[in-house]
Amino acid sequence: MNPFTILLLPSSFAIKIMLLLLMVDCELGSNVVNENSDVVSADERNKIGRHSRKFEPHWQSLDLRKLPKWYDDAKFGIFIHWGIYSVTAFKSEWFWWHWKGENKREYNAYMRNNFPSQSYQDLASKLTGSNFNANEWAELVEDSGAKYFVFTSKHHEGFTHWKSDESWNWNSVDLGPKRDVLDELKTAFSNTNVTFGLYYSLYEWFNPWYNEDKKNDFKTQEFVKRKIMPQLYDLVHKYEPLYIWSDGDWEAKSDYWSSAKFLAWLYNESPVKDNVVVNDRWGKDANCIHGDIKTCKDRYNPGKKLPFKWENAMTIDKLSWGYRQEAKLDSYISTSKLIENLIETVSCGGNLLLNVAPTADGRITPIYEERLRDIGKWLRINGEAIYGTKPWRVQKDPHSWKVWYTQKLNSVYAIMCGWPKSRYLHLGSPETNSLTSVKLLGFSGNISWSQLSQGIQIDLYQIPRASSSGDHAWTFVLENIE
Repeated sequence: MNPFTILLLPSSFAIKIMLLLLMVDCELGSNVVNENSDVVSADERNKIGRHSRKFEPHWQSLDLRKLPKWYDDAKFGIFIHWGIYSVTAFKSEWFWWHWKGENKREYNAYMRNNFPSQSYQDLASKLTGSNFNANEWAELVEDSGAKYFVFTSKHHEGFTHWKSDESWNWNSVDLGPKRDVLDELKTAFSNTNVTFGLYYSLYEWFNPWYNEDKKNDFKTQEFVKRKIMPQLYDLVHKYEPLYIWSDGDWEAKSDYWSSAKFLAWLYNESPVKDNVVVNDRWGKDANCIHGDIKTCKDRYNPGKKLPFKWENAMTIDKLSWGYRQEAKLDSYISTSKLIENLIETVSCGGNLLLNVAPTADGRITPIYEERLRDIGKWLRINGEAIYGTKPWRVQKDPHSWKVWYTQKLNSVYAIMCGWPKSRYLHLGSPETNSLTSVKLLGFSGNISWSQLSQGIQIDLYQIPRASSSGDHAWTFVLENIE
């Protein structure tokens, strides 16, 4: 209908017709999907305003949500795994499953030698948290340069770090520390510039409701209705995390977990609806396809730019997410390699979530502390090339050794991960003009460089390695290049 025709109608009738046309237009707009892929790209998400629509409880609608800006700008977060597995402190955080689920000989021997005649539940009293200090954890995380924090509210063992009615006598208030760990951490991080988030495992190894649902081929939902949904709603209302890092989804589809229903509530009605982000582990049909952030698998690092926002969740301990007392010095990734992982991840459009594992009494051991403070020291000089950046047109320079690029506004950052043996650094990707300039973050002197037939050559001879950002990585700022 022509709009001028509407104006000639009686006013009340014209208003009704205009509202009807508006409703039709909104309904048509809600059917926008990516027909070429199951994964909705970041560009498609950004076309939909964060507050422009009500999200429906299905992936077609949820996948159109715009990613809150804070997460993409943050780039770097710290993960902490702490639970009953910190008491056994042997092999990995999957101790209970390997012991009782798989009946592995070495786990049986370990229990006989260290905790004879004790059940896994008996070990909860030994998760004392006697040296746990939420303010100290928060200070260390902030000093690392991390901009967000994710803590294991509940792992696959089912033990919760808050007084959950659905985990009666299997939580940190009734047992072990006898403290509401989440409340203490939430309060501590509210005094920092670090965003607070929570990990939550959907799956539990030995929960009888879950195992009964599994036996029924997940056609029943007793576990989800009686435990998972009440706990998730409780976590959001009590602690208002701005990142919900779901896990343990892999045996059942998202319909079983009621994931889409929960996320629609989270995006539309929850107290964190405007700024919360979630990952992709909401069902075996959702992993690496749905959710605000794609984690895909542990230690995910594709080494190239992807059309969606992704995260590299990795550990400092090469073998475990939980604390291991048998770990040796070479079990831990070096600071230089961790910084290189951060640079590569950010260059390719991802965020790095780096895991730390405290002891049963709540201490973060010196080797973890050293790694985090060293990363923070590097970021205080080079953070300009990390925070708030975007991938450049090239991620890794094809002519140089371990040089990755990032971009912010008119600046391109060439980050050199290791000092080359040659006096000269050849960057093959930049295209210069008469206004091009080069400087080094953390170095006040002039940088000598020259244009080549392909790219530029930087003279490193007069740059003292220790005068800028130490022996980890060096950031050249390239202005006015293409």
